[in-house]
Amino acid sequence: MTSPRKDCALVILGHGSTENPDSSTPTQEHAEDLRARGLFAEVHTAFWKEEPSFRQVWPLIESPVAYFVPDFISEGYFTQQVIPRELELSGRITQHNGTTAYYCDPVGVHASMTQLLLKRAREIAGDVPPEETSLIIVGHGTSLNTQSTQVIKDQAARLNASGGGYAEVLDAYMEEPPFIADWHQMAQAPNVVVVPFFISDGLHSYQDIPVLLGIESEPTEAASQRDVFRENPHRLRGKTLYYSRAIGTDPSISDIILDQVTHFDEEYLRDR
Repeated sequence: MTSPRKDCALVILGHGSTENPDSSTPTQEHAEDLRARGLFAEVHTAFWKEEPSFRQVWPLIESPVAYFVPDFISEGYFTQQVIPRELELSGRITQHNGTTAYYCDPVGVHASMTQLLLKRAREIAGDVPPEETSLIIVGHGTSLNTQSTQVIKDQAARLNASGGGYAEVLDAYMEEPPFIADWHQMAQAPNVVVVPFFISDGLHSYQDIPVLLGIESEPTEAASQRDVFRENPHRLRGKTLYYSRAIGTDPSISDIILDQVTHFDEEYLRDR
Protein backbone atom coordinates (compact mmCIF):
# COMPACT_ATOMS: atom_id res chain seq x y z
CA MET A 1 0.00 0.00 0.00
CA THR A 2 1.29 3.44 -0.91
CA SER A 3 2.26 5.54 2.09
CA PRO A 4 0.58 8.95 2.44
CA ARG A 5 2.49 11.84 0.91
CA LYS A 6 0.77 14.76 2.58
CA ASP A 7 3.34 17.29 1.35
CA CYS A 8 3.17 16.16 -2.29
CA ALA A 9 0.93 16.64 -5.29
CA LEU A 10 -0.12 13.94 -7.72
CA VAL A 11 -0.71 14.94 -11.35
CA ILE A 12 -2.30 12.36 -13.66
CA LEU A 13 -1.52 13.09 -17.31
CA GLY A 14 -4.00 12.06 -20.01
CA HIS A 15 -4.41 12.49 -23.74
CA GLY A 16 -7.94 13.91 -23.88
CA SER A 17 -9.80 14.75 -27.07
CA THR A 18 -11.37 17.76 -28.75
CA GLU A 19 -13.87 15.45 -30.50
CA ASN A 20 -14.91 12.98 -27.83
CA PRO A 21 -15.74 14.20 -24.29
CA ASP A 22 -15.57 10.62 -22.98
CA SER A 23 -11.86 10.38 -23.73
CA SER A 24 -10.80 11.99 -20.46
CA THR A 25 -13.41 10.22 -18.30
CA PRO A 26 -11.20 7.36 -17.00
CA THR A 27 -8.41 9.76 -16.03
CA GLN A 28 -10.88 12.01 -14.23
CA GLU A 29 -12.42 9.04 -12.45
CA HIS A 30 -9.04 7.76 -11.28
CA ALA A 31 -8.21 11.25 -10.00
CA GLU A 32 -11.49 11.44 -8.07
CA ASP A 33 -10.82 8.04 -6.52
CA LEU A 34 -7.29 8.96 -5.45
CA ARG A 35 -8.41 12.37 -4.22
CA ALA A 36 -10.93 10.67 -1.96
CA ARG A 37 -8.24 8.44 -0.45
CA GLY A 38 -6.43 11.48 0.92
CA LEU A 39 -2.92 10.18 0.27
CA PHE A 40 -1.69 13.38 -1.39
CA ALA A 41 -2.01 17.04 -0.51
CA GLU A 42 -3.59 17.60 -3.93
CA VAL A 43 -4.52 15.57 -7.00
CA HIS A 44 -4.75 17.18 -10.44
CA THR A 45 -5.32 16.08 -14.02
CA ALA A 46 -3.81 17.60 -17.16
CA PHE A 47 -4.27 16.74 -20.83
CA TRP A 48 -2.72 17.07 -24.26
CA LYS A 49 -6.03 17.82 -26.00
CA GLU A 50 -8.15 19.26 -23.17
CA GLU A 51 -7.91 21.75 -20.35
CA PRO A 52 -6.10 22.08 -18.14
CA SER A 53 -3.31 21.41 -20.62
CA PHE A 54 0.08 20.11 -19.58
CA ARG A 55 1.45 23.65 -19.58
CA GLN A 56 -1.51 25.00 -17.62
CA VAL A 57 -1.16 22.60 -14.71
CA TRP A 58 1.93 24.18 -13.14
CA PRO A 59 0.09 27.15 -11.56
CA LEU A 60 -2.38 24.75 -9.99
CA ILE A 61 0.31 22.95 -7.99
CA GLU A 62 0.92 24.33 -4.49
CA SER A 63 3.02 21.51 -3.01
CA PRO A 64 6.84 21.56 -3.08
CA VAL A 65 6.94 18.10 -4.70
CA ALA A 66 4.75 16.76 -7.52
CA TYR A 67 4.57 13.26 -8.95
CA PHE A 68 3.57 13.19 -12.63
CA VAL A 69 2.09 9.86 -13.76
CA PRO A 70 1.18 9.43 -17.47
CA ASP A 71 -2.18 7.70 -17.89
CA PHE A 72 -0.88 6.33 -21.17
CA ILE A 73 -0.53 2.78 -22.46
CA SER A 74 3.13 2.76 -23.47
CA GLU A 75 6.52 4.36 -23.42
CA GLY A 76 6.41 6.14 -26.74
CA TYR A 77 6.01 9.40 -28.58
CA PHE A 78 3.83 11.11 -25.97
CA THR A 79 5.63 9.96 -22.83
CA GLN A 80 9.13 10.44 -24.23
CA GLN A 81 8.71 13.57 -26.33
CA VAL A 82 5.43 15.46 -25.96
CA ILE A 83 5.02 15.40 -22.17
CA PRO A 84 8.65 16.26 -21.31
CA ARG A 85 8.57 19.09 -23.86
CA GLU A 86 5.27 20.56 -22.69
CA LEU A 87 6.09 20.30 -18.99
CA GLU A 88 9.71 21.38 -19.54
CA LEU A 89 11.05 18.27 -17.86
CA SER A 90 14.77 17.67 -18.12
CA GLY A 91 14.67 14.08 -16.88
CA ARG A 92 13.15 11.96 -14.16
CA ILE A 93 13.67 14.76 -11.62
CA THR A 94 13.24 18.41 -12.58
CA GLN A 95 13.26 21.65 -10.58
CA HIS A 96 10.55 23.97 -11.89
CA ASN A 97 9.93 27.35 -10.26
CA GLY A 98 10.29 26.00 -6.73
CA THR A 99 8.57 22.66 -7.36
CA THR A 100 10.44 19.37 -7.63
CA ALA A 101 8.84 17.29 -10.38
CA TYR A 102 9.10 13.49 -10.32
CA TYR A 103 8.29 11.96 -13.70
CA CYS A 104 6.95 8.40 -13.30
CA ASP A 105 6.45 5.51 -15.72
CA PRO A 106 3.14 5.29 -17.63
CA VAL A 107 0.46 2.98 -16.28
CA GLY A 108 0.48 0.70 -19.33
CA VAL A 109 3.95 -0.73 -18.65
CA HIS A 110 3.04 -1.90 -15.15
CA ALA A 111 3.40 -5.65 -14.59
CA SER A 112 -0.17 -6.07 -13.35
CA MET A 113 -1.60 -5.09 -16.75
CA THR A 114 -1.19 -8.72 -17.78
CA GLN A 115 -3.62 -9.95 -15.12
CA LEU A 116 -5.89 -7.01 -15.86
CA LEU A 117 -6.14 -8.12 -19.49
CA LEU A 118 -7.08 -11.62 -18.37
CA LYS A 119 -9.66 -10.21 -16.00
CA ARG A 120 -11.24 -8.10 -18.73
CA ALA A 121 -11.34 -11.06 -21.15
CA ARG A 122 -13.01 -13.30 -18.59
CA GLU A 123 -15.56 -10.63 -17.70
CA ILE A 124 -17.00 -10.57 -21.20
CA ALA A 125 -16.57 -14.23 -22.14
CA GLY A 126 -16.42 -16.09 -18.86
CA ASP A 127 -18.64 -18.94 -20.01
CA VAL A 128 -16.49 -19.71 -23.07
CA PRO A 129 -13.72 -22.32 -22.67
CA PRO A 130 -10.36 -20.48 -22.96
CA GLU A 131 -8.84 -23.44 -24.80
CA GLU A 132 -11.39 -22.83 -27.55
CA THR A 133 -10.76 -19.09 -27.64
CA SER A 134 -8.30 -16.76 -29.36
CA LEU A 135 -7.51 -13.64 -27.33
CA ILE A 136 -6.49 -10.59 -29.38
CA ILE A 137 -5.00 -7.48 -27.81
CA VAL A 138 -5.46 -4.55 -30.15
CA GLY A 139 -3.54 -1.27 -30.18
CA HIS A 140 -3.18 1.74 -32.45
CA GLY A 141 0.19 1.19 -34.06
CA THR A 142 2.30 4.13 -35.20
CA SER A 143 5.42 4.93 -37.18
CA LEU A 144 6.33 7.64 -34.66
CA ASN A 145 7.78 5.27 -32.06
CA THR A 146 8.28 1.50 -32.22
CA GLN A 147 7.93 1.18 -28.45
CA SER A 148 4.23 1.99 -28.68
CA THR A 149 3.63 -1.48 -30.14
CA GLN A 150 6.30 -3.28 -28.14
CA VAL A 151 4.28 -3.05 -24.93
CA ILE A 152 1.41 -4.92 -26.63
CA LYS A 153 3.73 -7.54 -28.11
CA ASP A 154 5.19 -8.03 -24.62
CA GLN A 155 1.72 -8.47 -23.12
CA ALA A 156 0.81 -11.07 -25.72
CA ALA A 157 4.03 -12.98 -24.98
CA ARG A 158 3.39 -12.88 -21.23
CA LEU A 159 -0.19 -14.03 -21.64
CA ASN A 160 0.88 -16.93 -23.85
CA ALA A 161 3.35 -17.96 -21.15
CA SER A 162 1.11 -17.23 -18.16
CA GLY A 163 -0.98 -20.36 -18.21
CA GLY A 164 -4.14 -18.39 -18.85
CA GLY A 165 -5.33 -21.30 -20.93
CA TYR A 166 -6.24 -19.49 -24.16
CA ALA A 167 -5.71 -21.31 -27.42
CA GLU A 168 -3.57 -18.37 -28.52
CA VAL A 169 -2.92 -14.75 -27.60
CA LEU A 170 -2.30 -12.41 -30.53
CA ASP A 171 -1.41 -8.75 -30.96
CA ALA A 172 -3.03 -6.64 -33.68
CA TYR A 173 -3.15 -2.97 -34.66
CA MET A 174 -5.27 -0.41 -36.41
CA GLU A 175 -2.56 1.15 -38.57
CA GLU A 176 0.21 -1.40 -38.97
CA PRO A 177 0.40 -5.16 -39.49
CA PRO A 178 -0.88 -7.46 -38.23
CA PHE A 179 -4.09 -5.50 -38.86
CA ILE A 180 -7.10 -5.97 -36.59
CA ALA A 181 -9.28 -5.91 -39.71
CA ASP A 182 -7.83 -9.36 -40.50
CA TRP A 183 -8.83 -10.80 -37.11
CA HIS A 184 -10.91 -13.61 -38.62
CA GLN A 185 -7.91 -14.81 -40.63
CA MET A 186 -5.50 -14.48 -37.70
CA ALA A 187 -7.60 -16.28 -35.10
CA GLN A 188 -7.61 -20.07 -35.30
CA ALA A 189 -10.11 -20.78 -32.51
CA PRO A 190 -13.90 -20.68 -32.99
CA ASN A 191 -14.30 -18.04 -30.26
CA VAL A 192 -12.45 -14.71 -30.35
CA VAL A 193 -12.10 -12.15 -27.54
CA VAL A 194 -10.79 -8.70 -28.54
CA VAL A 195 -9.55 -6.36 -25.79
CA PRO A 196 -8.53 -2.80 -26.79
CA PHE A 197 -5.24 -1.83 -25.12
CA PHE A 198 -6.32 1.80 -24.83
CA ILE A 199 -6.88 4.09 -21.85
CA SER A 200 -10.42 5.16 -22.72
CA ASP A 201 -13.48 4.17 -24.71
CA GLY A 202 -12.72 6.89 -27.21
CA LEU A 203 -13.08 7.21 -30.94
CA HIS A 204 -10.73 4.31 -31.65
CA SER A 205 -12.16 1.69 -29.31
CA TYR A 206 -15.80 2.70 -29.69
CA GLN A 207 -16.00 3.79 -33.32
CA ASP A 208 -13.01 2.77 -35.44
CA ILE A 209 -12.26 -0.75 -34.19
CA PRO A 210 -15.90 -1.98 -34.30
CA VAL A 211 -15.96 -1.01 -37.98
CA LEU A 212 -12.67 -2.81 -38.62
CA LEU A 213 -14.02 -5.89 -36.83
CA GLY A 214 -17.25 -5.78 -38.81
CA ILE A 215 -19.48 -5.22 -35.76
CA GLU A 216 -20.58 -1.87 -37.17
CA SER A 217 -20.84 -0.75 -40.79
CA GLU A 218 -19.98 2.86 -39.95
CA PRO A 219 -18.85 4.86 -36.85
CA THR A 220 -21.56 5.14 -34.22
CA GLU A 221 -22.35 7.66 -31.50
CA ALA A 222 -20.23 8.72 -28.55
CA ALA A 223 -18.64 6.16 -26.27
CA SER A 224 -21.03 7.01 -23.44
CA GLN A 225 -23.71 5.07 -25.36
CA ARG A 226 -21.60 1.89 -25.03
CA ASP A 227 -24.15 -0.25 -26.88
CA VAL A 228 -21.36 -2.04 -28.70
CA PHE A 229 -20.08 -3.40 -25.38
CA ARG A 230 -23.52 -4.67 -24.32
CA GLU A 231 -24.26 -6.66 -27.46
CA ASN A 232 -21.80 -9.54 -27.01
CA PRO A 233 -21.40 -12.03 -28.52
CA HIS A 234 -21.33 -11.21 -32.24
CA ARG A 235 -21.56 -13.99 -34.81
CA LEU A 236 -19.27 -12.88 -37.62
CA ARG A 237 -17.26 -14.53 -40.38
CA GLY A 238 -17.81 -18.03 -39.03
CA LYS A 239 -16.67 -17.17 -35.51
CA THR A 240 -18.17 -15.99 -32.21
CA LEU A 241 -16.67 -12.61 -31.36
CA TYR A 242 -16.61 -10.87 -27.97
CA TYR A 243 -15.52 -7.23 -27.82
CA SER A 244 -14.40 -5.60 -24.57
CA ARG A 245 -14.21 -2.08 -23.25
CA ALA A 246 -10.77 -0.43 -23.19
CA ILE A 247 -8.39 -1.74 -20.55
CA GLY A 248 -7.77 1.71 -19.06
CA THR A 249 -11.38 2.08 -17.89
CA ASP A 250 -10.88 -0.51 -15.13
CA PRO A 251 -11.03 1.04 -11.62
CA SER A 252 -7.87 -0.82 -10.57
CA ILE A 253 -5.84 1.59 -12.72
CA SER A 254 -5.97 3.89 -9.67
CA ASP A 255 -3.85 1.37 -7.75
CA ILE A 256 -1.47 1.08 -10.68
CA ILE A 257 -0.98 4.86 -10.59
CA LEU A 258 -0.03 4.57 -6.93
CA ASP A 259 2.33 1.69 -7.72
CA GLN A 260 4.12 3.83 -10.29
CA VAL A 261 4.65 6.48 -7.61
CA THR A 262 6.09 3.85 -5.25
CA HIS A 263 8.26 2.45 -8.06
CA PHE A 264 9.64 5.92 -8.73
CA ASP A 265 10.69 6.30 -5.09
CA GLU A 266 12.35 2.88 -5.06
CA GLU A 267 14.10 3.37 -8.41
CA TYR A 268 15.18 7.01 -8.31
CA LEU A 269 15.09 8.22 -4.70
CA ARG A 270 16.62 5.27 -2.87
CA ASP A 271 20.05 6.87 -2.56
CA ARG A 272 18.95 10.47 -2.13
